[in-house]
Amino acid sequence: MRLGTVTGLSLLLAAAVAPCALAQDWKKPAGTQPGLLSEFRFGFSAQDPWGTDGRGNSANLTGEILFAKPFTASDLFTSYFIPRPHVGGSLNFDGQTSFAYAGLSWSVDITPQLFVEGSLGGAFHDGETRTRGPRNLETLGCSPLFRESGSVGVRLSANWSVMATLEHLTNAGACSDNRGLTNVGARVGYTF
Repeated sequence: MRLGTVTGLSLLLAAAVAPCALAQDWKKPAGTQPGLLSEFRFGFSAQDPWGTDGRGNSANLTGEILFAKPFTASDLFTSYFIPRPHVGGSLNFDGQTSFAYAGLSWSVDITPQLFVEGSLGGAFHDGETRTRGPRNLETLGCSPLFRESGSVGVRLSANWSVMATLEHLTNAGACSDNRGLTNVGARVGYTF
């Protein structure tokens, strides 16, 4: 699957969700208690679009669950420093590296609709670790890897958002090979 296809699917996904999201009210019902789950996200990403040996232009289906903050702060500024735990995965369509991950996410509101987010954690992958094997994948050195990501998002309503995401997996020099893996894509989020 080519990078253009991933971009097209991401835009189609955003266009399909936007009318439904905009039709909903921005305010959540009063008195709702936060549950265990905070948000569900899904989308598409281009796997390693700047990769070596022409291995870019492969596509992933991504999914992520964010849990509620373990505690809340009384003021907005302090609440930005309280992360939400998350788990997720990325399934590659072309037999390249797929992975599952977990970690912590921090979101900061720039405006009521615009937000930025960063996350740190770890990931387990099914790619090569030492040498190129039968699937001829890039060697990532070891598994598990560190995973960090950044997103810029727009809230379409109280429940729906879209975001552009950049994520990177690396062993941070802990193993002999440290090729790393960088993905870029778009996601849609539904907040409970």
